[in-house]
Amino acid sequence: MGKTSILVLLGSLLIAANISSAETRIKCASTTSTQNSGMFDYLLPIFEKKTGIKVDVVAVGTGAAIEIGKRGDADVVMVHAKEQELKVVKEGAFVNRHDLMYNDFVIIGPANDPLKIKGMKSAAEAFKKIAAQGAPFVSRGDKSGTNTKELALWKAAGLDPKGKKWYLEVGQGMEKAQRIANEKRAYTLTDRGTWLATKDKDKLEMVVVLEGDPVLFNQYGVMAVNPEKHKKAKFKEAMVFTNWLISPEGQQAIGAFKDKHGNQLFIPNAK
Repeated sequence: MGKTSILVLLGSLLIAANISSAETRIKCASTTSTQNSGMFDYLLPIFEKKTGIKVDVVAVGTGAAIEIGKRGDADVVMVHAKEQELKVVKEGAFVNRHDLMYNDFVIIGPANDPLKIKGMKSAAEAFKKIAAQGAPFVSRGDKSGTNTKELALWKAAGLDPKGKKWYLEVGQGMEKAQRIANEKRAYTLTDRGTWLATKDKDKLEMVVVLEGDPVLFNQYGVMAVNPEKHKKAKFKEAMVFTNWLISPEGQQAIGAFKDKHGNQLFIPNAK
């Protein structure tokens, strides 16, 4: 075999290797809570070992994750705003949406809880008290699932906090928003998974002041980008990932994921 033929062969092998690598790598647009909690660091190695498919995660707010998927810049999306998810599936941007897991939202605040919210049962009533006293409140302000829930709570309270001096829209992910709330001695809404996974690491001097209101239920879903809308979407691999997540094996893995204190951060509930 001549030198030219060897180079051509090597070049062909490299191209084949790159194609093979590309075919086994997908992009998942997801929320910051799934990333901040450490869930992907736990789940993805299990999935990759089983299937050989690598998953690259882009962690942003739910609104941004959905937009990434709608543009075709991801293959699968894992978010937590079910009403929005069902809407974009109906519009044809995504297919095969499934409930995946849930946890809940909690209101956190300064350790001394200056407004004495602890003991209250209604999140909307707690928001009314925060507004009435003009206590600092940190909002993610990023169209995330958490921000969507927060705005729904203000609406339920009959209030619009936008533009108020005490209402701080920070445009950040959940972990950063918690840190800002800690610095400002403010209240904020967070998901329990992020709170449990980061409160010690970030040395937050805050406590949960309200939990258990049924409206704070936090459902996560997974859905694939519609291949008819985006021909380059790796639909087959995205469905391998989706089907594994909702399978008994994937659901067991989600349920087994805990923080260092043994707290279960997400409860699987795929049907």
